[in-house]
Amino acid sequence: MTHDLSAEFTGRTEPFRRELLAHCYRMLGSLDDAEDLVQETYLRAWRSYGAFEGRSSLRTWLYRIATNACLTALTASGRRVLPSGLDAASADPHAAATTDPDVRWLGPLPDALVTSDADDPATVAATRDSLRLAVIAALQHLSGRQRAVFLLREVLDFPAAEVADLLGTTTAAVKSQLQRARAHLDDIADTAARPNHPTDPRGQALLDEYMRAFENSDAAALERILHRDALIELPPSRTWFSGKKTCVAFLAAYAVGAPGDWRMLPTWINGSPAAVAYHRDGEVYQPYGVVVLTIGDGQLLGITVFSDPDLVRHCGFPDHQPA
Repeated sequence: MTHDLSAEFTGRTEPFRRELLAHCYRMLGSLDDAEDLVQETYLRAWRSYGAFEGRSSLRTWLYRIATNACLTALTASGRRVLPSGLDAASADPHAAATTDPDVRWLGPLPDALVTSDADDPATVAATRDSLRLAVIAALQHLSGRQRAVFLLREVLDFPAAEVADLLGTTTAAVKSQLQRARAHLDDIADTAARPNHPTDPRGQALLDEYMRAFENSDAAALERILHRDALIELPPSRTWFSGKKTCVAFLAAYAVGAPGDWRMLPTWINGSPAAVAYHRDGEVYQPYGVVVLTIGDGQLLGITVFSDPDLVRHCGFPDHQPA
C-alpha cells in the first residue's frame, strides 16, 4: 500500500519539479539554495500527502509549501547581489580584483534545469524573461513577503485570493504588498527593463562572435560587438568595469589570452544567450565556468562571468574537452 501511495505521489508531483525550482530560484537567487528548498518541499509534501484533501489544486498546495519554506530560509539570510549592486565601477582596467567572503553572491540558473524543448514556446519565453539576471537582482531588494506576492501574482498569475490563502493572510494585504513591491521595483529596477531579446537572430550571432573572439584571442572583434555602455561583472570579485574602452582594455590584458586557450560552447542561462567556457591545460580543456550575455541595441550590453567549474556540469556539459 505504501509503495502504491509513493508511486502515486511521484507521478502526480514530479511534473511540477522544474517550475518549483524556477520559483525557488527567483525567491532565493541561488541554484544550490533553490535545489535544497525543492528537496525540502517534496519531503514535506510526502510527509503530509496522506492528509491532502484536494481543497486546493495539487500545484497550489506544492507552491504553498515551497513559498513558505523559502520565506523561512530568507529570514536567516541577507539579499544576494551582483558586483554592480555593491560598489562603483572601476575606471582602471588593471585594477586588482577584490573579494569579500561575507558577500552573498547572486548565482546563475541554466535554462535546461527549468525548461525543455517540449515546452510551449510562449511558456519558455515567459519563463526566460522572468529569470534574467537583472530581474533576479532587482527582486533581491524586496522583502521576502513582497517578493513572494510579486512572483505569485505577476509571474505565476495566481489570483489574489489564492495568494492570500497560500500565505495565510488577507486579499487586502496581498494587494497592498503587491503595490509596494511594484513601487519599489520601479525605483530600483531600471536595468531590469533594459532590452534583452535572446531569441533575436542578432543575439545568437553576437554569442557566436563572442565565443569565436575568445577562441581566436581577438580583442578587436570583442570591441566591435560591445556596446559603448557595456559592463563586465566577475563575481565573486567586487571589481567590475563599465564602458567599452575600459572593458576592452581589461579583456585584452587579462582574459582573451592566446589563440587556443579557450573553448566555448553555446547554451542558455537565466533566459539569455550564454557560453560554457573551458580553459586549456596541456592536452585537455578543463571546465572554467559560464558567461551570461545581455543583448540590446544589436550589441553586447553586459558580460557576467561566473568562474565556477561546477556550473559546466549543471549545464549538462562534460567535465573536460580534448584539446
